Amino acid sequence: MSGKISPSMMCVDFRKLEESVRALERAGTDYLHFDVMDGHFVPNFTLGPDFIRCVREMTSIPFDFHLMVERPESLLSVFDIREGDIVSVHQEASVHLQRTLQHIRDKGARPSVALNPATPLYAVDEVLDDLELVLVMTVNPGFAGQKLVPSTLRKIAGLKERLTASGRPDIEIEVDGNVSWDNALKMRQAGADIFVAGTSSIFTPGTDIEEATKRFKTSIL
Repeated sequence: MSGKISPSMMCVDFRKLEESVRALERAGTDYLHFDVMDGHFVPNFTLGPDFIRCVREMTSIPFDFHLMVERPESLLSVFDIREGDIVSVHQEASVHLQRTLQHIRDKGARPSVALNPATPLYAVDEVLDDLELVLVMTVNPGFAGQKLVPSTLRKIAGLKERLTASGRPDIEIEVDGNVSWDNALKMRQAGADIFVAGTSSIFTPGTDIEEATKRFKTSIL
């Protein structure tokens, strides 16, 4: 399947929010990625429901929610989750993971489990029937601008093999963390399908967002 791009909205210059959204639309962006952090599951706070609602009023691009929060099931009703959106929750954060994934599907969204660099691949074995994606964190979650954890490239390849062997090659692999121009190519070769682009690629200071997004999409086809 063709590679897709999901620009990280926490990396946008908030002073130019609507201008940036329009540029991403013109570039043919597949998703807009929203990192939601609660200060407990990860040591940072980002992107609450009011901000996300504001962006929703600007565009029809599907949203890609990454809930880095404890008990994500308790927040599903807080956000304006719509049909076709992606919602990723962490395996460690939800006691009843299968039930949480089912709630996401009931909203018409695409259920996904996020795996931290140290979270083993077998953590998703028992919920493959409930998944449309797996989000592989290629840095430890919480902050933009981190360096790639090298072992995660092997993890992407191992996940691709595991999904194929389990009869679920249709499950897409999303990657998030230091998705630079060079790393994106390595991730694509390893089997990644959806790329969360941030400060190391399309949101590098001084970069034309529209042109960079178009070039990024071409590079991962």
